[in-house]
Amino acid sequence: MAALAGVSPSTVSRALNSPGLVNAVTRQRVLESAEQLGYQPNRAARSLVLGRTSNLGLIVPDIANPFFTPFIKAVQAQVRQASYSLFLADTDEDVEVEVEAARAMAKQVDGMILCAPRMPGNRLRSIAVHTPVVIANRQSRTAPAVTMDIGPGVRQAVAHVHALGHRRCAFLSGPRGSWSNQQRLRFFTAACQAQGVELIVLGPFEPVFGGGYRGADEAVAAGVTAIFAYNDLVALGVMSRLNDRGIRVPGEMSVLGFDDIPMASMMNPPLTTVMMPITAVARASASMLLALLGGNGPPRPAAQELAARLVIRSTTESARPAGL
Repeated sequence: MAALAGVSPSTVSRALNSPGLVNAVTRQRVLESAEQLGYQPNRAARSLVLGRTSNLGLIVPDIANPFFTPFIKAVQAQVRQASYSLFLADTDEDVEVEVEAARAMAKQVDGMILCAPRMPGNRLRSIAVHTPVVIANRQSRTAPAVTMDIGPGVRQAVAHVHALGHRRCAFLSGPRGSWSNQQRLRFFTAACQAQGVELIVLGPFEPVFGGGYRGADEAVAAGVTAIFAYNDLVALGVMSRLNDRGIRVPGEMSVLGFDDIPMASMMNPPLTTVMMPITAVARASASMLLALLGGNGPPRPAAQELAARLVIRSTTESARPAGL
């Protein structure tokens, strides 16, 4: 290749691995020679020379949860454009598995995105010391973070049920250690207080269909007319259980979800839910990580926040007058 391009072997190496060290004309000649010869770089050998793997990591709490599917796809598409491969790990909502996966992955990648991590801050800091990390869907002082401002969506949801005449509602909470659950509970409590709506907090429940199926009975027993579910999967479980009990949605109970997963609009009736901008968060997280790896220090801003909003469908309607 060096002979074909009319340069030295060391110049070829610089043109392929450190293009900023050679002028544009020389680099183009080397690239044309490489293409003519059908040259493909050995990624493993290159990683030994450069001290980089060309791999990035992504860890999610539950790969079976459809909320994370668009996040994974959006991150993968973006890092692929930057010539990185993506390693994916699923922690099954287990903090110890999450920590173990992050520590193992840190040895094999150039950087990681932790989506909605459950681990405590001290463990997060110990991992971020060893490899560049970006946090998605959780605030962090340890690493750059992309979060979702759920405030607008929650306030819209509470104002919506209030306008429909609901004055006693339940919140089916999610995992106890989840930052997202803490945020949702805080915002729902504040919004209900502001609107004069009584909020009954139930749970915690698993953030899956079965959690909602079990939580529905507690909500009915609490005498509420509307249910805010931790996420859409929980809401779908609620609807299934209410149907089994002959309780009409929304005729006798209004149900609201959180996330706006694809199934939310496919249900019968379609689910009213707070839409989370998960694809935008994924793209922003990937951009942050790539900026970190660019060698220019932490990205600015080191934190981004994207707003959620209410999507009104068919599982909410006016509260029934007492006794009807």
